[in-house]
Amino acid sequence: DIQQSETAGPRKDRLGLSCFLLHLAVGGFALTGWLISSYDALLAYLVLLPSMATQWAVNRRSCIINNLESWIRTGCWHDPHNCEEGGFLLMISDWLFAIRPSPVAIDRFSYGVVFFLWLLALGHMSWLAST
Repeated sequence: DIQQSETAGPRKDRLGLSCFLLHLAVGGFALTGWLISSYDALLAYLVLLPSMATQWAVNRRSCIINNLESWIRTGCWHDPHNCEEGGFLLMISDWLFAIRPSPVAIDRFSYGVVFFLWLLALGHMSWLAST
């Protein structure tokens, strides 16, 4: 059983690094997907964003990617010893800005950003439909 401190970041094995890279890819798509120039892809993006936010809300502030990693490592969907569950944005904030916001602040920021990106995608989709 591998344990780590709260600020250690992703595990350094293949699974941990793969999950971290997958998180970055999904996050990158979530941040830039509103720029897609396909009406159908934007429609899928408009469904994806609230789906992501909903799964955070019902999954104890955790991401399915972290749950899959825990399940592969321990056989349990939620691992109380895995500080990465629900801690991806906290880890990024700590690394980039050297601050550790509260879970409530992270929730407000996350849901606000998702809503803003959703509005951008809706506006882009409306613009595409009108051209």
